[in-house]
Amino acid sequence: MFRSSTEEVTTGGDTPEGGQLGGVSPMDRSGPNETTSYGPASASSNSSYQSLDEGSTSSSHGPSHPPMRYSSPNCSSVYQHGLSCVSHSDFSVFAATSCSSATTTSGASVIVAVVEGRGLARGEIGMASLNLKCPELVLSQFADTGTYAKVITKIHILVPLEILMPDTSSEKGKGTKLFNLITENFPGVAFTAIQRKYFNERKGLEYIQQLCAPEFGTVIMEVQAKYYCLAAAAALLKYLEFIQNSVYAAKSLKVSFKGSEQTAMIDSASASNLELVVNNRDHRSEHSLLGVLNHTKTPGGARRLRSNILEPLVDVDTINIRLDTIQELLQDEELFFGLKNAIGHFLDIDQLLSVLVQIPKQETVQVAEAKITHVIQLKHTLDLVYLALCLCKMYCCIKTVINDDTTYLKGSLNMRTQKCYAVRPNINEFLDIARRAYTEIVDDIAGLVNQMGEKYGLPIRTSFNSARGFFIQMRLEGVVLPEGKLPSEFIKVTKHRNNYGFTTADLMKMNDRCDEALREIFHMSYVVICQLLSTVHEHIHCLYKLSDAVSMLDMLLSLANACTISDYVRPEFTDTLAIKQGRHPILERMAGQRPVSNNSYISEGSNFVIITGPNMSGKSTYLKQVALCQIMAQIGSFVPAEYASVCVADQIFTRIGVDDDFETNSSTFMLEMKEISYIIHNVSDRSLIIIDELGRGTSAEEGIGICHSVCEVLLSLKAFTLFATHFLELCQLESLYPNVENQHMEVQHTRSSDTGAEGVVYTYVLNRGCSEESHYGLRAAEMTALPSNIIQEAKKMASKVSQHLLAKHHSDPETQRQRAVYHLATRLLQAARNSRLDPDSLRMYLKGLKKQYEAELQAAGQPATLTEE
Repeated sequence: MFRSSTEEVTTGGDTPEGGQLGGVSPMDRSGPNETTSYGPASASSNSSYQSLDEGSTSSSHGPSHPPMRYSSPNCSSVYQHGLSCVSHSDFSVFAATSCSSATTTSGASVIVAVVEGRGLARGEIGMASLNLKCPELVLSQFADTGTYAKVITKIHILVPLEILMPDTSSEKGKGTKLFNLITENFPGVAFTAIQRKYFNERKGLEYIQQLCAPEFGTVIMEVQAKYYCLAAAAALLKYLEFIQNSVYAAKSLKVSFKGSEQTAMIDSASASNLELVVNNRDHRSEHSLLGVLNHTKTPGGARRLRSNILEPLVDVDTINIRLDTIQELLQDEELFFGLKNAIGHFLDIDQLLSVLVQIPKQETVQVAEAKITHVIQLKHTLDLVYLALCLCKMYCCIKTVINDDTTYLKGSLNMRTQKCYAVRPNINEFLDIARRAYTEIVDDIAGLVNQMGEKYGLPIRTSFNSARGFFIQMRLEGVVLPEGKLPSEFIKVTKHRNNYGFTTADLMKMNDRCDEALREIFHMSYVVICQLLSTVHEHIHCLYKLSDAVSMLDMLLSLANACTISDYVRPEFTDTLAIKQGRHPILERMAGQRPVSNNSYISEGSNFVIITGPNMSGKSTYLKQVALCQIMAQIGSFVPAEYASVCVADQIFTRIGVDDDFETNSSTFMLEMKEISYIIHNVSDRSLIIIDELGRGTSAEEGIGICHSVCEVLLSLKAFTLFATHFLELCQLESLYPNVENQHMEVQHTRSSDTGAEGVVYTYVLNRGCSEESHYGLRAAEMTALPSNIIQEAKKMASKVSQHLLAKHHSDPETQRQRAVYHLATRLLQAARNSRLDPDSLRMYLKGLKKQYEAELQAAGQPATLTEE
């Protein structure tokens, strides 16, 4: 038989068709920043609109082969209002010519529709998104501020391939504020303006009622009064029907509604500052939080991990369930490695689902072949899992139609054979006849090649690749050719190293007969497969659950795997941020050794920490370390520390960096003001705020004034704030507010015994109190090639200026007494809320609090007033 005697060969340009989920994805038509389906993008530097031509899509969307002359009884359109009512002019493409690596990636596959209310409803946003690799329609509706921070953040997380908006949002070149903000933030994403009439909430609700799988039907109750997300869904589904030339099967989609209150919000600037998913220096580098934690084996697991990092959980119960799972995996080594091995055999179930639920409008040989591949991949997936009841029903249906030994294999010949013999015999008599004909032709090919070998006395063999079909191959080693050349009967000769590849006229004719037989096989197999798929669609919700379970398990295994590489600890959740010997997770991976660890403590009683210290002393690294540990805890991961207690944050803000922005014509100072304004307008009492330098882009007096006023505002909130600054004057806030605490990065001074030159050793250790270093910027300058006379003159001038600017302010005894009382009260509250100590340990802790309180009173010159009970 040909299965054993034929060798498969992959030559340049041949890609085994088993290498991806069969069929041509809409994403393959163009890259994320192109609009080739609708004509070329504008070559000018400014973005432009292009209307669709009547004939421009015929080659892109039409089949490359003539349609088959058969139809499948169960493949009718569900929500067809027909493309006959949709003209090309209803869609116009906004072709962005610039590209932003921050907003687009080669793997972008999400299409997003966005619509905003008008009139009194302005600021009410409706969004609908669908990943072309995963058939889940995600709806969102929320009220946003004038900065549209939530919309921009959500779109950044999705990494869209294309954004759809109503044409009224950009009429006559005068875009709405939302449209202009989105185009500014996503310059590399294709925009399509769709006529407003397609943003129809009534149609949107009808589509969802028709397409939503019954098991997810509760979403209809959630969204039936949310008009804007329904309108966005209507436009999105109509557009997908248009570009994919297919519709979704009835009751086959997973539809979900996601409000903004279910996860913590991290704006796109903060995600970039913290390097959550992309390294800022090298986008290909794995030195990001995602790179540190990503040990996933499936595409679905990687997508879920990325999504969780950008949108951490806020529900403590859900987080603790994840932590329990990771702890169990770490304690049971056999379970951990067994699951890790099993998870690696899964295909991309989301993408498989996506192609299974689509019904093509035109049925071609390629469509038939792809559908057979999808069913084989589905059987392969179900073979891997312990079958639940609903999956058993689907599996039984598949087993009645598909051969038991049919499975997913890599390699074009292997998969060709699997597809040819996928359907069981005796189901379709004509199919059995076609397969016998195919087998006879393949046997004839093997016989022909054997005859050739005997005729010419050459060691030739039958080979196969997807480009040439069956051909003849011969290795030259030890072979003497008659007259030094191949017989003239051999044509289309190719040579690669010591191998000849060629064919004959008879073999080419046999290949044509073979292809014809295959078309017949695929034709008749497809009719059977379509009937099978109608049954599969009835139980499609089981595949959604399987996909969700596999991706979640893969993510948790990945998080557990990260714990085995580094020494992580399980966090607990209280109203205090307390991290003992915490480490920066990315720096730890980069260095290959343990970086310097530091303690962190922020509570309701001291929720505002001012950090000072010289340049390069580690302030920025420490701030990012705290934020990253917070995010790791909230996604359900262990954290790099000896002990970690975390207070759940609903928003994480960062203000880091001092770069000019040429695109928006913003100076360093203007960028600082925009970022701090965004924080002040959106902060809540449950937020975590990281500010690394503020007011450095203007004069010292103005910078101190702005920092002081911003601190005053943030001090009035209960949000946890870490504020790093070079303005030592801000340290005086500790004497004015009891919830302010000064900390500094310690440095050590050295003096060379040979030259007597002073040096600075950075310890990267955080200690209590304000930095006593002065003119440390000049010390950093000394480490450069700046001439020494300039340094000396600068020191003299700095000393004179500091005498005028710096004045020591000591708080009066009454303020110190109030501060001591405040600290005692907040610590007692924390003990009452969170303590799990036994009575004896609690008594010891309270005695310690009493001694601490008395010491603070004595420092203030006040008598101790507490009496021991």
